[in-house]
Amino acid sequence: MKKEKKDAQGSKFLRRIEKIGNAMPHPFMIFIIMSIAIMVISYFLQGTSVDFVNGRTGEKEVVEVVTLLNKDGINWMLNNMVDNFVSFAPLGVVLVAMLGVSISEWSGLIETALKKLLLGANPKILTPIIIFSGVMANVAGDVGYIVVIPLGALLFAEAGRNPIAGLAAAFAGVSAGFSANLLFGATDAQLSAITQTAADAVGLDVSITATSNWYFMAASAFMIVIIGTLITEKITVPTLGKYTGDFVVEKSEVTPLQSKGLRNAGIALLLIIIVIAICVIPENALFKTLDDNGDLSLKAFLSQGIIGIIFFVFLIPSIVYGITTKKIKTTKDMAEGFTEGMKSMGGFIFLAFFAAQFVKYFEYTHIATIISVKGAHFLESVGFTGIPLIIAFIILSSFLNLFLGSASAKWAIMAPIFIPMLFGVGLSPSLAQAAYRIGDSSTNIITPLMNYFAMIVVFAQKYDKKSGVGTIISTMLPYSFILLISWIILLIIFYVFNIPLGPGTFIQV
Repeated sequence: MKKEKKDAQGSKFLRRIEKIGNAMPHPFMIFIIMSIAIMVISYFLQGTSVDFVNGRTGEKEVVEVVTLLNKDGINWMLNNMVDNFVSFAPLGVVLVAMLGVSISEWSGLIETALKKLLLGANPKILTPIIIFSGVMANVAGDVGYIVVIPLGALLFAEAGRNPIAGLAAAFAGVSAGFSANLLFGATDAQLSAITQTAADAVGLDVSITATSNWYFMAASAFMIVIIGTLITEKITVPTLGKYTGDFVVEKSEVTPLQSKGLRNAGIALLLIIIVIAICVIPENALFKTLDDNGDLSLKAFLSQGIIGIIFFVFLIPSIVYGITTKKIKTTKDMAEGFTEGMKSMGGFIFLAFFAAQFVKYFEYTHIATIISVKGAHFLESVGFTGIPLIIAFIILSSFLNLFLGSASAKWAIMAPIFIPMLFGVGLSPSLAQAAYRIGDSSTNIITPLMNYFAMIVVFAQKYDKKSGVGTIISTMLPYSFILLISWIILLIIFYVFNIPLGPGTFIQV
């Protein structure tokens, strides 16, 4: 009885947050209001400055707040309005990837594949599968946002469950668990390079590589799948309740022609995978290019080229499927598929314009940098050591993540401050990096400043037109809070037992 009462109170709390959030103006208006707020704040704070050591260059820099409300600022806003929009990181990435995904949906390939996947399967296994897929997608950067999250919602809808719960599970795996993975990718390389530069700047004799946090991040991947599944099944699904939206899933059997199309699409996909393997595995593979150190690597491919691969991975099997099932007979049919599929992206493009302006205003004024540096110096001045210092650092990182989204940008500011400080009390730079990654990931899912947040709102509105910023934040709050606590506990376990964070990398120095 007490448990039911407690659950009811928890649901009411989340519903209250959702109600307050959804009572706010439309997201585009929120971005306009925040942009105006940045203009006003920049006017009153203009000239405020901080100095810090840049983790990328190892050099001391001085940054001061630049106002938008003067001649230069007003001209900058007007003259850069288009550039702000077209250079908005998620815009091109999302549109290119969604071109391939859209024709997959239109042709019926995704629907048929999902039916095959779900026939006879226990719907409850979907949750860990979706979360694990989201975590593993992070090896290719932002791919999970574009592919795994909408598919998570669709999988739940196909299984007769609330699609918003599927979206939430996928969002948690992709974004709250952004740093976790069984493999290592571009993010590991970027952060370890900054860590090494910051360590070198103060004369620390340490070697930091892309694998320095590998063991910890692999353990984190399993933790996120387990905890994320429990949150989804015990909190999210009961809170959201039965789905009553307008989205209808057709419950029909897979026809022989569809099965043939799926088989042919599978063969096409296998051939694509073989071609990709040939282009990435050999020592002088086609997709390996020279990195900043003059070595052949897949860094550029994983951070940029992978989007083109996603496009073709969806496009080619979809065309094969469409031709087999007679859905595609001419190039006009293909054009119709692209056009119909991309209609749903209008809302994202609309929101992206206003989100891009706000993000660029924040960057131009240097307010985010000021917040990060001031916050880091404050924590340093408190004088924490050991586990309290680690926890305080993680919490600070998670707080700053609400304002400054870029993982590498924040770490470039914070690394030169915290790496020497933690090293001075016997804690390794790899530990500082791992602690930072926990804070940087766990609050991604509750900040509207996250680049892909507007896109998540659009995905949710496909299933529930009343969904808004409040819906997403209230739904994701339990994931953010519980995963943050669980991740801190995991790091404390590594700390107490001095478990290596990666190959040859330890907690203590």
